[in-house]
Amino acid sequence: MDIREVVTGFRDAAPMAGLDDAWLWAPAPTLHFAGALSADGKRLLQLNARDSFDQDLAVATLAFARAHEEELVARNPRFGALDGFAAPGGFRFDSVVFIAPEVHEFYGYDRPELTPFVRLAYPAYASEFAGDETLVEALTRFSVMRLNDFGRDPLPFLKMRFANTRTLGRSTNKGRGFTDPRNLESELRALDGSAGSFVEFENRHRHVWRVEWHDRYYVAVWDTQDGEPREIALDELLAFAAARLVD
Repeated sequence: MDIREVVTGFRDAAPMAGLDDAWLWAPAPTLHFAGALSADGKRLLQLNARDSFDQDLAVATLAFARAHEEELVARNPRFGALDGFAAPGGFRFDSVVFIAPEVHEFYGYDRPELTPFVRLAYPAYASEFAGDETLVEALTRFSVMRLNDFGRDPLPFLKMRFANTRTLGRSTNKGRGFTDPRNLESELRALDGSAGSFVEFENRHRHVWRVEWHDRYYVAVWDTQDGEPREIALDELLAFAAARLVD
């Protein structure tokens, strides 16, 4: 497939200043796309932004993706992220994520023949990726991360399992499921006074901690399920949990 011919045929596609073999197009007033040829010219590296597009950030992201495509794919061919990205213009992004066709399925309806040749690349945060995401995990994360919002805050990689004897809240999945830091904090606070309750949480390094309530809070390293619990105050626990999500 001639990627250049396809992209330049998009309505209103125009060269993007600041990067060779790259183009801009806008299918809607609030939705902007940017795409660049891969270094070998065989693929389209693409991103989009809704109500937040910044051309300098798009140029930097696609240039980084082009220069480091092999490293990104080697880390995880479905959902690979690479640290070391220096975002321009005051943006705090420190990573770029690559998203494979089987995860993003872009052009699946209107141009399905193009989809296998497209890899999405977005500015991101290192704390958001484990590096070994399965296809199911990649699909879940891609669906909730709002990568096309260039003004977004980080959504750290976080999986949780819990059961609370007082609120009767509990996980509905067999293992730990993805959640956000607000839910983790809420469930940790809810342990107070809930005998026999627990919260397990996992960060991007696949390290796991278990918190239980036995008249006080106790936390233990749970990677091997034999950690020694230690007593911990609530404020210290909340700070500890928050820090583990950005390690």
